[in-house]
Amino acid sequence: MKITIIGTGYVGLVTGACLAELGNNVFCLDVDQNKVDILNNGGVPIHEPGLEDVVARNRAAGRLTFSTDVAASVAHGDVQFIAVGTPPDEDGSADLQYVLAAARNIGKHMTGFKVIVDKSTVPVGTAGKVQAAIAQELQLRGIAEKDAAFSVVSNPEFLKEGAAVEDFMRPDRIVIGHDNTPEGLKAYAAMKKLYAPFNRNHERTYWMDVRSAEFTKYAANAMLATRISFMNELANLADKVGADIEAVRHGIGSDPRIGHSFLYAGCGYGGSCFPKDVQALERTARDYGQELHILRAVEQVNNNQKHVLGKKVVARFGEDLHGKHFAIWGLAFKPNTDDMREASSRVLLSELIERGATVAVYDPVAMKEARRVVALDFSGQDEALGRIRFSESPMDALQGADALAIVTEWKAFRSPDFDQLKSKLKTPVIFDGRNLFEPQVMADAGIEYHGIGRSILTKG
Repeated sequence: MKITIIGTGYVGLVTGACLAELGNNVFCLDVDQNKVDILNNGGVPIHEPGLEDVVARNRAAGRLTFSTDVAASVAHGDVQFIAVGTPPDEDGSADLQYVLAAARNIGKHMTGFKVIVDKSTVPVGTAGKVQAAIAQELQLRGIAEKDAAFSVVSNPEFLKEGAAVEDFMRPDRIVIGHDNTPEGLKAYAAMKKLYAPFNRNHERTYWMDVRSAEFTKYAANAMLATRISFMNELANLADKVGADIEAVRHGIGSDPRIGHSFLYAGCGYGGSCFPKDVQALERTARDYGQELHILRAVEQVNNNQKHVLGKKVVARFGEDLHGKHFAIWGLAFKPNTDDMREASSRVLLSELIERGATVAVYDPVAMKEARRVVALDFSGQDEALGRIRFSESPMDALQGADALAIVTEWKAFRSPDFDQLKSKLKTPVIFDGRNLFEPQVMADAGIEYHGIGRSILTKG
């Protein structure tokens, strides 16, 4: 099939590359010429395991094209995926300007039947706005909708950064919303054909109306965010009552009604999805005169949780951190990505610098992106920027530090040489924001350990 993908961010690039891998002819459009140049020169502008190989293989096979040519992109695809960003607006709502701009471009250039797929995470009712934008452009061209028919479909993504290729190629579910008009039934047939390779062993596609499909994406992310904040709030209580949140996690996760996924306590969630999707769903509810009290609490707990490591540092070393030096392992919001959006590391770094400390930071993948983001976070604060050192390795970051803070659970951090670690730190203190280590093991190694909800043993 001929497919057009509008937008080559995480969702668009993974979707386009993986659909090409299945034998489709895919045209990827982006307005950013620099990004298109990188892709056409064999690079990939984001870090996503396995993606570079898939892109290279399908570019070489001629199934994957990158361009800024809007007219060519509309002419190419019988199915047009809109996979552009929907960043949060000032009021927390999803900013649909890029989605609607893509829709208008389709309307300006289409000449025959098109299936328009909302792949971006969008609020309930967006499909109607996309349809109206396309219809308006057709009207301005003097073209009746019957002469250039189209149908808008909702097909939300459920990709985890760091495992997006695997998630796309082996989905646990495919959600597609369509209407029951003649055009909608044609869209149904096209989408069924497109996703047929995923349904050979068993049916993975859930068909529903468009609004329900749009709602499903937000509901899924809101539930996962809720589980994280729930465990973080319990972890903070566990620290006070002397319980071990890891033991509690195993105890409740063994209940099949609960399960183990997304029950890990830590220093808060970040990234491009959970924070903005929770806010957008809250805003949608307010637009309809309803308050989502649970989600408001989820967001507040997460915002507070990002300060937990900083509070633990202050409790141990005092309010004034002048003359103190700290190491931070992990900058990306999660492992296997270089994404720094809403990353907990940014909160901790700001708190340490504001209190006068110097900091050495290291991340296996996100160093380039971290330099860019940190420069923005401390724009105009040259003295503060001068107190941040980007290290060459985890052990390099430890040299002369008063303590280590772990913010991202990279596998490379799970089994360090603790003797070497101790020799490089001025004081053997670890603040573990992801509970990578066992308190008893740390105590036996002579390391003072501060986890999240693991206060049973904190000193070696």
